[in-house]
Amino acid sequence: MIRRHALLLGVAFALAPILPVLAQGRALTPEEQQLIADINAHNSAIRTMVGRFLQIDTSGGRTEGTFFLERPDKVRFRYNPPSREEIVSVGRGFYVLNRQDETYYAYPQDTIPLRQFLGEKIDLLSANVLDVTTSDGYISITVVDETVAGTVQVSLVFDTETKDLAQWSLVEPNGSELTFSLYDVEKGVEIPRSYFSIPATYKGVDPSTR
Repeated sequence: MIRRHALLLGVAFALAPILPVLAQGRALTPEEQQLIADINAHNSAIRTMVGRFLQIDTSGGRTEGTFFLERPDKVRFRYNPPSREEIVSVGRGFYVLNRQDETYYAYPQDTIPLRQFLGEKIDLLSANVLDVTTSDGYISITVVDETVAGTVQVSLVFDTETKDLAQWSLVEPNGSELTFSLYDVEKGVEIPRSYFSIPATYKGVDPSTR
């Protein structure tokens, strides 16, 4: 089973500008500021997006799936079998669904950084940026944040030419690493409303009891 904290942190940091934190970021050059501003504008303009993802954990475990995103406040990450889990945001919270047990765990929307990406506007310039590097047509923006699970460092990788998000890697408080890569991405796709809902047969479970 995929760890619930890893699921939420991995999704959240993939696409979120970061809230103020204790660690001190560095000053950005004018060129870096402009490039990040362009990335902000490009991704803010994307209203819907669907595609596939590959998740790799510290031990080399690989999990694949599909994702669906619609602004504002809607996203779904559907993990392929044998995983039984999905992550859904329906605007008021984040839910980890178990397809086999027909149960879900609920997390308040305001505790997950992904809410920032799902809004009307993305602003990575207000993130706590530790480093910005460019190589082989990609720009990597490394940031840190205080999350529900502790201090996390993440590197977001964008295509320098298209400004599209290609990959992100995060280091969790315990030192373990999780990497998400996106591919076969389509934008401006109409997504059925049912993709951003929880079936009535699913029952809520308190995460602290499992």
